[in-house]
Amino acid sequence: MNETHQSFELHPQLAQDSAHVTMLSLCEVRLINDANYPWLLLVPQIAGIREIHQLSDANQQTLMHEITHVSKCCEAVTGADKMNVAALGNMVPQLHVHVIARFETDAAWPGPVWGVVPAIPYEQSRLDMFADKIKAALD
Repeated sequence: MNETHQSFELHPQLAQDSAHVTMLSLCEVRLINDANYPWLLLVPQIAGIREIHQLSDANQQTLMHEITHVSKCCEAVTGADKMNVAALGNMVPQLHVHVIARFETDAAWPGPVWGVVPAIPYEQSRLDMFADKIKAALD
């Protein structure tokens, strides 16, 4: 498959549900606007990709490196008990990878986070502060 950064557009649902944190070599890192969980997204900046296996071998390796780097940094910033990583794409067809810091005390523990409790939007100052901490850790 011919991968291109040209004509890439972030899916509107991802744009609505999350805020930009930083750009890595392949992925944009975004923060889901749900204060229930420290929840990041990695969105490869390649148009028309729905699945990891559709990426070139080199971009698959880059994605895995970026997932690992973001997971380590998020774990260090939050002190999470467990890091969850998932690429589901059932609701949003654009390839994106969830990196979620989990705690034994969170509302959904030990199950998945989807649909357990309503999302609680961050206060803007808290969102900005957390995004800044993640960005600093990633640099």
